Amino acid sequence: MIPFLDLKAQYRQIKPDIDAAVARVVSSGHFVLGPEVTAFERRFAEYCRTSHCLAVNSGTSALHLALLAAGVGPGDEVITVSMTFVATTAAILYSGAKPVFVDVDPVTWTMDPGLIEAAITPRTKAILPVHLHGLMAEMDSIMSIARRYGLVVIEDAAQAHGAEYRGRRAGSIGDLGCFSFYPGKNLGAFGEGGAVVTDQPEFARRVSLLRDWGQEAKYDHVIAGYNYRMDEIQSAVLNVKLDYIERWTEARRSLAERYNELLSELPFARPQPPRHARHVYHVYSVRLQRRDEALAILRDAGIGAGIHYPIPVHLQKAYAELGCRAGDLPVTENLANEFLSLPIYPELLPDGAVAVVSTLRNAGALRPTQAVSDRSLHSQNVLTSSCNRRAS
Repeated sequence: MIPFLDLKAQYRQIKPDIDAAVARVVSSGHFVLGPEVTAFERRFAEYCRTSHCLAVNSGTSALHLALLAAGVGPGDEVITVSMTFVATTAAILYSGAKPVFVDVDPVTWTMDPGLIEAAITPRTKAILPVHLHGLMAEMDSIMSIARRYGLVVIEDAAQAHGAEYRGRRAGSIGDLGCFSFYPGKNLGAFGEGGAVVTDQPEFARRVSLLRDWGQEAKYDHVIAGYNYRMDEIQSAVLNVKLDYIERWTEARRSLAERYNELLSELPFARPQPPRHARHVYHVYSVRLQRRDEALAILRDAGIGAGIHYPIPVHLQKAYAELGCRAGDLPVTENLANEFLSLPIYPELLPDGAVAVVSTLRNAGALRPTQAVSDRSLHSQNVLTSSCNRRAS
């Protein structure tokens, strides 16, 4: 049996430290926005190489508050991607703005900067790139466009703790960066959690107010806010895990290299991070035309696998009112049909990767995908890059 993720194994490694941290909080009687939160905010800001970190109760809340702090609201548009978890889109809608989707690059699987300018209108307020699977988007190009048009950039770094782009950490390049600490993340809490990082004091101040009912002092509410506070137990857990994040990240990267070696003779798409990027492999996905067959083979053999993500946001029933149709974002849709996520976590031994690939190879499930079709579809889509513009 090889699970897709093994949080029990992780807990066993750090059990004494975790148990002591949780007991410390319980004994203190201080459970919300206390010393553990303060310590974590300082340490995570240092880790991200930013000036400020504001801890909140989920990655979704982090995105929501970052948008509000940046002044995004009703009537505005935010350019983003559809190959992401739905929280990215939900947060934009929570702010009252409209998500405008552009397609992703067929090699990196992140926002294609070449499609952004065609999606910009007088209503565009922000660009929200997603660092998918742990690989940062092409931030230099995105920032250049944003500065040229006076737009805010908010990084969705929910899957990218410690990822780097040209030596700069995820969350530190845009105006604000947003993280999730959902238990399965590379840095995961024992429940929900999130954070906003930024170098801009005014953004930090607004997020700090918004997460705690808009209070400057107790019962002194200067703006309308939310109950988006992180609790002390989650911060205590994260403070322990932060001591291990680099070791765990390198273990993930080593395992990804092992997968790359095992799959190198097979001409199908696997992660191809640029040399200037540090991929942290929250997810290791490959692309298979017979993806569903391969998924069934793995599961029948007791090997956990997943799909990130099988239905892109623009084709989800919940967001039909955005006006998108199948075929609007061809690269994104191809990826959704072909992605297969293999087990990758620090506690998985290299022999585990051998077993995963051997199972697929022996079953004849590794038929290559036709990546060239992405390029053709992608080039045809350059001039119509925002699929929901017709719904304006």
